[in-house]
Amino acid sequence: MQKDIKFDTQGNQRKIMILGAGVYQVPLIKAAKRMGFYTIVVSIPGSYPGFLWADRVYHIDTRDQETVLKAAKKENISGICTAGTDVAVVSMGYVCEQMGLSGLSGASAACVTEKGRMKDAFEKGNVSASKYRKVYTQEEALEAAKEIGFPVVVKRVDSSGSRGITIVGEACKVKPAFLYAKEGSRKDYALVEELLTGREIGVDGMIQNGKVVFLAPHEKFLYHGEDVTIPAGHGFPLHVSEEQFEEIARQMQLAANAAGMDQCAFNADVMLNGTRVSVIEIGGRVGATCIPELISLHYGFDFYEAIIKGALGLPLDLWEKEKKIPCMAKLIMSPADGRITLIDEQGLEKIRERGTTVALDYPTGHPVEKMQNGTTRIGHVISRAESEEEFDEILKQVNQCIYINDKSLEELWKK
Repeated sequence: MQKDIKFDTQGNQRKIMILGAGVYQVPLIKAAKRMGFYTIVVSIPGSYPGFLWADRVYHIDTRDQETVLKAAKKENISGICTAGTDVAVVSMGYVCEQMGLSGLSGASAACVTEKGRMKDAFEKGNVSASKYRKVYTQEEALEAAKEIGFPVVVKRVDSSGSRGITIVGEACKVKPAFLYAKEGSRKDYALVEELLTGREIGVDGMIQNGKVVFLAPHEKFLYHGEDVTIPAGHGFPLHVSEEQFEEIARQMQLAANAAGMDQCAFNADVMLNGTRVSVIEIGGRVGATCIPELISLHYGFDFYEAIIKGALGLPLDLWEKEKKIPCMAKLIMSPADGRITLIDEQGLEKIRERGTTVALDYPTGHPVEKMQNGTTRIGHVISRAESEEEFDEILKQVNQCIYINDKSLEELWKK
C-alpha cells in the first residue's frame, strides 16, 4: 500500500464515509482506520457497534440521499462505501455521482437495488436469468404464476437478506405470498419469477474501468425452510469445471455491463445447472455472511482494504496465494424465539484457541428471534476446513456452548 494514500495533496488526512454501523460494516470501518483514514460513519441512532470505531458519527438514515450528500460535502470526503447491505447503496451511488467520486453511478445503484429494474436490465443485456413478471395486484400475481408455471418465487423488489421472498408451489398460496412481498416495500409492485433449479452459488469480486478485475466464486450454504431459502454461510474454494468457471466469469461481466456497474465491489447469487449459468441477482457491494473475511483468508489479501482503495479510485494490486486456504463460515442462528440464558465462555475460548473465529452479536440475557432471514443471526463462525462435514462439527461444538431458554442451540436444532 502506498504510504501517502491517506493524505491529500495539501497533506490533510483523507476522509472515508462508511454507510451503516452494524456488524457487517464494523470490519470495513476498522480497515479504514488501520489504513490511516479519518472515518465518518453514517447510520440511524441505535446501539450499533460501528459507532465505537468511528472518528465522527452522523445520525442519518442511510436512505436519505440528500442529507447524506450534505454531510459528505461538509466533510469533503475522498470516498464512500458500505458492506453487506443494499439499503445504503442508492445513497452511495448518489454521493459518488454528485461529488465525482469513484464508485457506482446513481442510475446503476438504483438498478442493482430494485429487482424489477435489474431484471429488465438483464433481459436487455442478454444476461442468462429466470423468466419473470412484474405484478401490481394479487390477481396479476396469480396470473403470472400460472403463465410461468409452478413452482415460482414471489419476491419483494427492494430488500435483501431473503426478506419478502416466498417459494410458491400452488395457486392458493400466491396471494398471501404477494401480500408478504408488498409488506414493508416502498415500491408498488412485486416480482413473480421462475424457480431455477440446480446448484446455487455465490460470486463476489471487484469491477474497475468497466472490467471484472477480481472474481471469487464460492460455495453457498443454505437453510431450506418450508417457503423460503435463507443464506446460512459460504465456503472456499468452489469446485467447478473450467468451462463452468469461464461461463460464470462471462455472465458476471454481462451482468455488470447490463447494470452499468463500475468502480465497486459486487456480490451475486448464481444458479449452476450443468453448463448453464443463470444470474439470480447482483448487488453493488460486497456480500455479507463473512464473505470478505473468507476471501481475505482464502486468497491472501485484505478484501476490506481493497474495497477502501476501490472507493478512492486507486489501482487494485490484488494477488493470490499459490496455495489457497480452504475455509468456511456459517451464521449462528436459532430455530426458535427466546432469550440467551447462558454462554459457555470457557468452551468457546477452547474452540478459538484452535484457530476458529467465533463472534457473538449479543450477550447473555439478550432476546433472539427464530431464523427468518439473514438478519436474524446470533453471530458467526469462521474456520479453516476441508469439507462442510468438518466445519459442521466445529459449528456443533459452538452451538453446544450457547443456551437459549436453558437449552443449548445444539439441542434445539436436533428437535
